[in-house]
Amino acid sequence: MTESRYAGIDVAKDTVDLALGASENVESFANDPGGHEAIVKGLLEHKAELVVLEASGGYEFALACALQAAGVAVALINPRQARDFAKAMGYLAKTDAIDARMLAQLAQVIALHPQRDRFVKVLADAEQQRLQALVMRRSQLVAMLTAERQRLATSHAAARKSVEELIGAIRKQLQEIEAQLASHIERHHADLAALLQSARGVGAATTVTLIAELPELGTLDRRQIAALVGVAPFNRDSGKMRGKRMISGGRAQVRSSLYMATLVATRFNPVIAVFYQRLLAAGKPKKLALVACMRKLLTILNAMVRSGKPWDESLHAT
Repeated sequence: MTESRYAGIDVAKDTVDLALGASENVESFANDPGGHEAIVKGLLEHKAELVVLEASGGYEFALACALQAAGVAVALINPRQARDFAKAMGYLAKTDAIDARMLAQLAQVIALHPQRDRFVKVLADAEQQRLQALVMRRSQLVAMLTAERQRLATSHAAARKSVEELIGAIRKQLQEIEAQLASHIERHHADLAALLQSARGVGAATTVTLIAELPELGTLDRRQIAALVGVAPFNRDSGKMRGKRMISGGRAQVRSSLYMATLVATRFNPVIAVFYQRLLAAGKPKKLALVACMRKLLTILNAMVRSGKPWDESLHAT
């Protein structure tokens, strides 16, 4: 059957459920190298055109890599998007088997989509995975440090020493992670890092986040990169009603890092500072103006990476 060439795989920690087509039986495999090998073999026998998996906190990554290594096209889908599709198609119940069939149906839709390549992307290699893991760990440590600092301000004297010791331990871990990040960037991405940091406001933390979490930088146009990060305003219109434009979705970690860089840029980057003040003078709310500046800074960085040319105020001021 034609639909058996589109597969959906529901991934859990210990098992994975494979559906070859939305109406076929669902098979369960162990989420280990042996199970992955069996799945790859079956998909190759059926000449699968596309496999869709939900992003499942990393449990799906080894299988996705095995599939790509075997030449099978893979699309990793955000769980929220998968669930929205399931509801639209009438899948109100939720089980592993139902999810696998739903993902197989989604695979068929994506395969026929005119922008199919937007969903099917090559997964990160080992070097990129390591960088992403370090960036994620740094983010976790920063969140932990912030939480402990807040606790310190209201802690009882009996607990203060414990909080202070934990803050010291977290700071030490943070320094070690940042040293590893600096070493990794110097070894693998020194030129790109120097290019990005030629823009005032873009520091080391923003640089590593962009390199780790936004490898598409420089390969997309300004509208695509803004939508990917989640700083592009989307319409909220229906009939005669014209709703407020809002940003939505995107890569939260990149957006958070870009926000901090933009805050600095509105003070010290002449191009972004002038743009920000012009928006405020036009009566725009500060939050809206900041998002617009984030979009402008991202657009400039995207153009810089694409051209390979560092920051040039004479070009970006226009």
